[in-house]
Amino acid sequence: MSDEKEYGLSLVRDNEEIQAPSLPYLPPKPKAYSPPIGLIGCGGITEYHLRAYRKQGYKVTALCDIDLQRAEKRREEFYPKAKTYEDYRKVLDDPKIEVVDIATHPEERVEIIEEALAAGKHVLSQKPFVVDLQEGRRLVQLAKEAGRLLAVNQNGRWAPHFSYLRQAIRAGMLGEIVSVDFSLQWDHDWVADTVFNEVRH
Repeated sequence: MSDEKEYGLSLVRDNEEIQAPSLPYLPPKPKAYSPPIGLIGCGGITEYHLRAYRKQGYKVTALCDIDLQRAEKRREEFYPKAKTYEDYRKVLDDPKIEVVDIATHPEERVEIIEEALAAGKHVLSQKPFVVDLQEGRRLVQLAKEAGRLLAVNQNGRWAPHFSYLRQAIRAGMLGEIVSVDFSLQWDHDWVADTVFNEVRH
């Protein structure tokens, strides 16, 4: 038996497109809940947060950054009616805002998450959530006690290609999975001048 026959490649012609089976892989979108969102931290990654919010029709009503010009730039790009602040406490003081997306660096993030939960906000934290496991556990406990949702923006986990693969495995389409070898590379220029620039694998 040739290698081609053994691996089923002889059944595929050159330039032939193979249709992937249809699987429900996209996360469900809330049907009714569309809370006002406040964004704290307006650095580079938040362009993609705001694109996603706008695409899904969510309302970002406040943008905050210690560099007010960055917040104003994001407002001009995405939500012209949003308020802009330098002090994140003004976002937390707004009773209309139900959800805060905290996209600062980890050093400042813990205190902001604590105050956001105390203010009764649901929190989406940029990754990495914390740099200390005990701090993370403490914040999770605070969220439970406050009755608020606390989530980490592990967006890669919900990317369509990964979600599809996860569903394909669950459906048994790939047979028994014995091991997975995975490599992903992308630009990490954002680590400059952060604690992550000191990490060595």
